[in-house]
Amino acid sequence: MPTADAEPGMGRGTAPAAPASPSQPPAERAVSVLWSFAKCLGALVPVYLAGYYGFSISVVLLVLMIYIGWKHGRAEKTMRLKSAMYLLENEKAFTTEKVFRTKRDLPPWVSFPDVEKVEWLNKILQQAWPFAGQYLEKLLLETIAPAIRASNIHLQTLSFTKVNIGDKALKVTGVKAHTENDKRQVMLDLYLSYAGDVEINVEIKKYFCKAGVKGIQLHGKLRVILEPLIGDVPLVGAITMFFIRRPKLDINWTGITNLLDIPGLNAISDTMIMDAIASHLVLPNRLTIPLVADLHVAQLRSPLPRGVVRIHLLEAEDLTAKDTVIKGLIDGKSDPYAVVRVGTQIFTSHHVDSNLNPQWREMFEVIVHEVPGQELEVEVFDKDPDQDDFLGRVKVDLDIVKKARVVDDWFNLRDVPSGSVHLRLEWLSLLASADRLSEVIQKNQNVSSKTAEPLSAAILAVYLDQAYELPMRKGNKDPSPMVQISIQDTTKESKTCYGTNSPAWEDAFTFFIQDPRKQDIDIQVKDDDRTLPLGNLTIPLTRLLETPELTMDQWFQLENSGSASRIYIKAVLRVLWLSDDTTPTTPSPRPSASGSGVGQGGNLSEPNPLGPGGLSKPQPTRPQHTTPDPEFATEGVLRIHLVEAQNLIAKDNFMGGMVKGKSDPYVKIRVAGITFRSHTIKENLNPVWNELYEVILTQLPGQEIQFELFDKDIDQDDFLGRFKLSLRDIISGQFMDTWYTLNDVKSGRVHLVLEWLPRVSDLPRLEQILQFQSQQSYQNKVVPSAALLFVYVERAHGLPLKKNGKEPKAGAEVILKGVSHKTKICERSTSPRWDESFHFLVRDPRDETLSVKLSHSWGQALGSLTLPLKEVLTEPGLVLDCWLSLDGALPESQILLRVTLKILDTQLAVCRKAPGEAGNDGGAGDVIPKWDPSHLDLRHRGAFPVEGSNTVAQVKLTVGYSTEENRLFIIVHSCRALAACSKDGADPYVSFILLPDKKATTKRRTATKKRDLNPEFNERFDFDFSFEESMQRRLDLSVKNSVSFMSRERELIGKLQLDLDQIDLKTGVAQWYDLIAETN
Repeated sequence: MPTADAEPGMGRGTAPAAPASPSQPPAERAVSVLWSFAKCLGALVPVYLAGYYGFSISVVLLVLMIYIGWKHGRAEKTMRLKSAMYLLENEKAFTTEKVFRTKRDLPPWVSFPDVEKVEWLNKILQQAWPFAGQYLEKLLLETIAPAIRASNIHLQTLSFTKVNIGDKALKVTGVKAHTENDKRQVMLDLYLSYAGDVEINVEIKKYFCKAGVKGIQLHGKLRVILEPLIGDVPLVGAITMFFIRRPKLDINWTGITNLLDIPGLNAISDTMIMDAIASHLVLPNRLTIPLVADLHVAQLRSPLPRGVVRIHLLEAEDLTAKDTVIKGLIDGKSDPYAVVRVGTQIFTSHHVDSNLNPQWREMFEVIVHEVPGQELEVEVFDKDPDQDDFLGRVKVDLDIVKKARVVDDWFNLRDVPSGSVHLRLEWLSLLASADRLSEVIQKNQNVSSKTAEPLSAAILAVYLDQAYELPMRKGNKDPSPMVQISIQDTTKESKTCYGTNSPAWEDAFTFFIQDPRKQDIDIQVKDDDRTLPLGNLTIPLTRLLETPELTMDQWFQLENSGSASRIYIKAVLRVLWLSDDTTPTTPSPRPSASGSGVGQGGNLSEPNPLGPGGLSKPQPTRPQHTTPDPEFATEGVLRIHLVEAQNLIAKDNFMGGMVKGKSDPYVKIRVAGITFRSHTIKENLNPVWNELYEVILTQLPGQEIQFELFDKDIDQDDFLGRFKLSLRDIISGQFMDTWYTLNDVKSGRVHLVLEWLPRVSDLPRLEQILQFQSQQSYQNKVVPSAALLFVYVERAHGLPLKKNGKEPKAGAEVILKGVSHKTKICERSTSPRWDESFHFLVRDPRDETLSVKLSHSWGQALGSLTLPLKEVLTEPGLVLDCWLSLDGALPESQILLRVTLKILDTQLAVCRKAPGEAGNDGGAGDVIPKWDPSHLDLRHRGAFPVEGSNTVAQVKLTVGYSTEENRLFIIVHSCRALAACSKDGADPYVSFILLPDKKATTKRRTATKKRDLNPEFNERFDFDFSFEESMQRRLDLSVKNSVSFMSRERELIGKLQLDLDQIDLKTGVAQWYDLIAETN
């Protein structure tokens, strides 16, 4: 949810977010300030005149009261209007925040279908909670308190005076199981919610200080890993728990001010305590509970990472200006810097002074412990002397990086009006062999970065297990040993084991290694005061390179220590391998507003193959065809036909609601960041819009279409209902003609015709589609598109020089019928390379022309190209991929393009003449009829039955097979014209089974709709069948009336039997089917 929060590239393929209200120019703001000053002087004139002419104070007060009352009323009215306008202009942000808040309040099993509800577990926790309190009290008093007293001289009088965990138990709001990653473990995600009345009091008698905790709130996702799975009781070797992301933790402290006055604690704040507690619960920190003996707990607590992500923070663009001058009269700049965070790994870039388009060119390497789960978060701030201003954030799910290996894209910044950041993310795999180490080191040496540290060639995991017979302290006292492990300039410390000369640390550490052939592991064992050395050890990493699987697991004799002093260490080296051959530091091209999604890596910038002047002929090694990204030309078109609505709520009431009025409804449609708005229909609770909208979409998981209805008012529009649809269901069904019930209101429904248009390259089909669409008319004057055009601009060659003889900074503008897109501006070259793609909706490819204009920084023209789309229609597969000569340039000036045309088919244009209905011409060809909206017929409206109409009970179904998911799906949309079973109508529901099915495992049923003869269900059912098995099934469906056991009402309303081999399952069209009524 993307994780994301933002999956890469989504913002570039959609319309930009609505900007904030534009600020006034400085001149106008200065005039407004002077006008306000003049009004203040004018307000003093009546006071002066009243005193001058000797008016009574009563008259002055009366006039003043009247003026204040008028001013107050006018200010309130103005404020309401401004609030309404501000909400209208920032509707997307407010609606998104409200939706997120609503989703946040729901339990996870409501929002995520793979999260299961576990009320039984909560009942167990509630029952066992008092006994958990007894264990916690014993743990605090007998284990934790003595450890705290021994750790600090100031805390030797500490004691817990009260331990009560309260009556409110921890709740698990959902559980998700991951069993597909590793067969040797079971991975669970527990969604925890705890708002407890815990009370724990602590007292330090030496300082007369009392403090404690009274109330804790904890909300987050806890990952529980059961591993290793063993063939003996208890079947699980250990339980490991951790939070992937920082949970929401809130602790109500009591007496914390007194506690923090103690020496040694006075540098700690309340916030630091909460941060420290939260950080100990987040990766890479883990809580491991062994269940059997002889387990390597350190390896379970700190397993090898899943991989390493190399983050190239390249640049940002269009950031918000925060450093304004003279209280906002003059717009300034910002001094941006970025904070990169993955779990507890945090990096900060340098700041760039006074620049809204900064270039950082910095690199960071982070260790990834868990995917899916962990996220990359980048926050941008404006550097200020006091408090830094927020400039936006972006989140990327690292599972996307793992699958793509290289992600090079621009990401829109969230929570700000504008701004985007350019990141290149590389997934580095871990190799257990040194065969490619030299290649990796050589490749890293060829890469430059602004960071002080060079690129890493490997990572080293050191598992510090235990030591034996360490030297004693003076007076033959047991030491309190700790270990410092250093590699080059990086040093990490273990925990301290108090009062023993045979400590067991069971700690793990991870280091980045630049060159294992030249670096060593330096181990220092010291007493807890860091002054008394207990032994040391040096291990050259070259020894690891000679071992099998780059692993050493053994006892080592300590130097400068006792004769029997030993330490047990396991060291694991892994080489970092980037499977992609692209140079990591080369940024990808800046995507345009209609980019095609995630870039798969930037292209290497080429040296100019031309000599001075750019007049040499093209070299023979020049590619003859484009090499677009695999995601090129994968977008599709969703057509939304907003037909009508029924039974809307009346909002325009009169006389305080005593007289019912009407509403002036309109619809807002939001999909992929784009918002459409219908026209307003005055005073109508059953409006007919008949409007058409088309949007180009990339098939990404989790996309939804939101519909909201409002009543148009002068001040603030009233809410009339909402609903949302899954894009996946629309793509699976291809065509849906359905009524949808409005949510969050008492009544109302909307009629939509949704179609995910198939893309074909069948040229004869174009004529039929154009003929059909020419006969359609819509209220918003939209002409349906007949084709989708994709343009890939790769490079140009032999461009002319500027007038001063310098090479141009070339950019290309692609134009089609008033819609234009611009590429980035390349550095000075007569052979620029862009590698950018665009798409356009085409009404009639026979009459439209594509134009490409090249210019220097959008100024001096460098050449142009005019390409009639009818030339693309003559190409094989409707694809034109070649070099094209430029007009108004040099004879050798050319541009390399790929132009792909996809015809948008529609199921509404597939009607043929019925047998015997041929015209006088005797032709039996296809007929493209004018669309007759039968769904607008009053006889088909559930709210307006027409007497005497012999309608047959029908059920609307979509039966199809999803080849992407390899499953059969059945969508029960609605029923109409059902027969009444009693004087109250009927309480219908639909049940069905897929024959032959002897054990009834495929039996399903919908919810029951009370007192409705035209019910709408819109429920989907999936079956894990192969396509061949689906074709052998038979659908046995019944529409029944929900009755009690003793009722005499008839139960069966109608039946339907349908052989699935008679249906085109791959198309999955929604159709009405006649029900066979029950016969006596």
